[in-house]
Amino acid sequence: MKKIHQSILKWYDKNGRKSLPWRILHEKFKIHAYKEDLEKLSKIDPAYAVYISEIMLQQTQVKSVLQNYYFQFLAKFPSILDLANSNEDEVLKAWQGLGYYTRARNLYQCALICKQKFNAKLPNDIKELQKLPGIGEYTAGAIACFGFLQNQSFVDANIKRVLSRFYALENPSLRELSQKAKDFLNINNSFEHNQALLDIGALVCLPKNAKCDICPLNLSCKAKNDYEKYTISKKIKYIEKKLQLLIIQKNDQFLLYKSKEKLYFNMYNFLEFQNEKNAKYLGEFKHSYTKYQIKVKVYFLKTKHFKCKDCLAFSFEELENLALSKLTLKTLELFKKSEYAI
Repeated sequence: MKKIHQSILKWYDKNGRKSLPWRILHEKFKIHAYKEDLEKLSKIDPAYAVYISEIMLQQTQVKSVLQNYYFQFLAKFPSILDLANSNEDEVLKAWQGLGYYTRARNLYQCALICKQKFNAKLPNDIKELQKLPGIGEYTAGAIACFGFLQNQSFVDANIKRVLSRFYALENPSLRELSQKAKDFLNINNSFEHNQALLDIGALVCLPKNAKCDICPLNLSCKAKNDYEKYTISKKIKYIEKKLQLLIIQKNDQFLLYKSKEKLYFNMYNFLEFQNEKNAKYLGEFKHSYTKYQIKVKVYFLKTKHFKCKDCLAFSFEELENLALSKLTLKTLELFKKSEYAI
């Protein structure tokens, strides 16, 4: 096992994504070539910065998180206290475009709890972390290891695939994998060991076309000649839906409602089209969300008489400051290209 650990760390030193900003938060792991990132992160609590990265990376690719969200979010909310002292609308707006908005709502609720119970800090106890909204076993382990530098193992989709193949485990339970990860942990350098396993899963031990010939685990891997047997993949069965939306302009303002449904809870949306007279057809687009593939048709109606009990009116400029779902943003973009746009 000692030789395996050495092989993993040697591979990580040469091939790992060591410059990712959430990996250079601690002094001992700082890569000084990335001065700009270090300056942005220098005053931010490492555990908090790791926490934000882990939540963002759920269901979202690294490239997208880095380019559009991570630094921007931390600039607006540089601490748990700043997050707690904001409001949910502000958090949802900062999260806009990342999708899976329950993550953002959980971030805000978590900040409120930490402000009340833990002096506006994340707890460093893994069991206490798991009690917080949106933090499961994996995320708690990652925060403990990468944020607090504790010797903690954990299992995500990539590590699950690596360990399943390394030990030749068919359909292992999470409990079994968690124990294997614990047994496999390098307690002399848990931080880089776990980062390396994540990278091996993401870059080498791929679901298809695994690069076994360059894998640092090659010599000891039990599944290197039959790795697809231990690949667990779930085919998503998409549900096709049709949706018709209506953009209403009343007295130079636009009518939207604040959703109470789980999918877009507390986010602003356009109304559904109900065959209103004189509404103009603007066009259509496709939108996907979790298991749904949606074909969206958009209509526009300018009127002084439309009544909507639960609607709120906003100027065109005010729409830019609202927390809008990606579906609503696409709808708005279609309107901007139309002849009816202001």
